[in-house]
Amino acid sequence: MPAPDLAILGWARSPVAPVGGLLRGLTPHGLGAPVVRALLKRTGVPAEAVGALVAGNALGAGGNPARMVALAAGLPDGTPALSLDSQCCAGLDAVITAAGLIAAGNAELVVAGGVEAWSRAPLRFHRPAGPEEAPEPYDRPPFAPDPARDPDLFEAAADLAARRGITRAAQEAWAVESHARALGMRAAMRAEIVPFDGLDHDPYARPLTPALLRRMPLVTGNGDTGLSRIAASPSADGAAFVLLATLNAARRLGVKPRALYRAGASSGGAPETPMLACLPACRRALERAGIGVGDLRAFELHEAFAVQALCVMQDLGLDPAIVSPSGGGLGRGHPIGASGAVSLVRLLADLDRDAPPGALGLATIAGAGGIGSAVVVERA
Repeated sequence: MPAPDLAILGWARSPVAPVGGLLRGLTPHGLGAPVVRALLKRTGVPAEAVGALVAGNALGAGGNPARMVALAAGLPDGTPALSLDSQCCAGLDAVITAAGLIAAGNAELVVAGGVEAWSRAPLRFHRPAGPEEAPEPYDRPPFAPDPARDPDLFEAAADLAARRGITRAAQEAWAVESHARALGMRAAMRAEIVPFDGLDHDPYARPLTPALLRRMPLVTGNGDTGLSRIAASPSADGAAFVLLATLNAARRLGVKPRALYRAGASSGGAPETPMLACLPACRRALERAGIGVGDLRAFELHEAFAVQALCVMQDLGLDPAIVSPSGGGLGRGHPIGASGAVSLVRLLADLDRDAPPGALGLATIAGAGGIGSAVVVERA
């Protein structure tokens, strides 16, 4: 097993709230900056020690949200800031990128994660080709150049369920479990959450009764393996960041590492089955860390769809008990560019609370277009 040489000094996140909910009035920097400030305060690291900030963001429509977050958080003007957009994978890719910056000697300490103020996302229009045309609004950009390889994500999830024979009942049973786990761990999760106007938990999770499930109409697919709304994670606002540092920097600052970054990987898969694109990333990250699936104490998957979680567990041979033990994206929400970072914070917090030193965990996420990312960490 390779010797770890990159410390994780701390982590923090906002609540995750559905679009139009209690975080709806916040800009990306209004949402991200308080999390960064709280992270530095919790770790005792001065702002002047931060060598860079890397932030994933998918819906900010350009600019440099990371720079806005850095300045609003009170980092020095000289602190470089990099915004990264790999859509759903952006928050976790930001952490992987930060690890690369440190490995290359470009920084000793980096704040990395993601932020998505979906409620405040700009309206999208295609510019008209000429004066006789009107701007054309759109909800999502293409994720593959061939439209035949760029399915609607709900349809892709329903197709995956049909091909694998995963029933609506099985999907909804996992959603019920995700909500129940999140509710059961709500009090414990307050330690990682930075409150916003008194909101100190993820408000979406709720008891899913059989009567409620029966009232849920199908979104797409057929009656046996079709997809209902409860089996998909809702659009959401949220932010999450971790603090990465060399072990030398941690010693110099007098901060004891709480976890170790063991390996990270980004990978691609078939655009037609985007939910499974996290699988090659997981396998690559495990290989780089020199471990196997059986060595993991916890596995944190941001499941955009319940069928995704069921397929990933089946394909990797995972015990469902270690998968998102405090609830996943189904019971929390999907703040696109921040979701991977939220999953990593969730993993770190669970290991820190419940696992012995040396325990290993993996956080992973897949994105539209057939991309995936994974990070392996160890409790220090």
